Amino acid sequence: MATIYFSVMGEGRGHAARARSMVERLRGEHRMVLFTSHDALAFLSKEYADDPEVEVVEIPGLRFCYTEKKLALLRTIREGLALWVRLGRHTSTLEKRLRSDRPDLVVADFEPLMPRAARRVGVPVLSLDHQHFMTTYDLSSLPLRLRWWAWAMSWAVWMFGIGQEKTVVSAFYKPPLRRGCENVTQVGPLLRPALRDRTPTRGEHLLTYLRKATPPRILDMLEGLDTPVRVYGLGPRAPRGKLTFCEISESGFLDDLAGCDAVIAAAGNQLLGEALYFGKPFFALPEQKHHEQCINAHFLKQMGYGDWRAIERVGADDFAAFMQNREGFRANFANKTESFDGTEEAAAAIDAMLFSPRSMTGD
Repeated sequence: MATIYFSVMGEGRGHAARARSMVERLRGEHRMVLFTSHDALAFLSKEYADDPEVEVVEIPGLRFCYTEKKLALLRTIREGLALWVRLGRHTSTLEKRLRSDRPDLVVADFEPLMPRAARRVGVPVLSLDHQHFMTTYDLSSLPLRLRWWAWAMSWAVWMFGIGQEKTVVSAFYKPPLRRGCENVTQVGPLLRPALRDRTPTRGEHLLTYLRKATPPRILDMLEGLDTPVRVYGLGPRAPRGKLTFCEISESGFLDDLAGCDAVIAAAGNQLLGEALYFGKPFFALPEQKHHEQCINAHFLKQMGYGDWRAIERVGADDFAAFMQNREGFRANFANKTESFDGTEEAAAAIDAMLFSPRSMTGD
């Protein structure tokens, strides 16, 4: 049994979801120690609070700061710089633990501290995240503005300095790799056992997951569809026509996702992957300036499993068109070639690294 240190970015649902999926897949075969912060720390600590087989350790991490309606960029940058100033101190603390415990492998999900410490100690590093699509994927099928954004953001990914020996990218889409990135492993979304254990059915309701700052007119248009809609993300409220507002519950959400007719939601990689795994047509509502979600939405449409409009511009006719076309999107799943569950492939990449940790070159 090997010891794996799994370091996880503390912000964003996808990072914590990927970590949980991999822990559930690898536990029993390897000793798992998770290092994370902020939201992911709260989620993972709760999940493994009474579990003697999985250890969760708090480390410093970057936090994205928000005002009521949007990202507070300057405050986020200030907090990031403060973390960077103390980078050496944080890394030295992790080095001490690495030298004492001598793990066999560090798996990093877009978390920069542990990989830096691992390189100093000589522990191999495998990167398993979504963000490295910006540095490794051929995005030539996208509009110029999104290609430019991905190029600009690829420098931020590079500056994180993970310095991995092996790169695994998890995404629901798999375009060709860039030249020079042939050793990168592409896998589908990493899915929780609780999700994979469910059998999809087709009910009458739509499922939607909305941010708290979602414009009220979106609810007006959803109500106008004259179809039952189960709304997550806004908290429990009194029913409104055919809208039912649901409290966040993993089992309840997964039941509603597996049993829905279609999904209308933001274009996060994890939720898209989960919905497509169940064969659900998807109408994506990314924010215009959330470029990563716009990229996801473009690939969704290219693959033929749904459509999208920016949430600031969507109209009632767009919702109606999706409802009218959803049977065509559903039919496309019959001919799909993509795998929307990359858990086994990711586990195989980790095992290959464990069995031959020094045989791989950087990607």
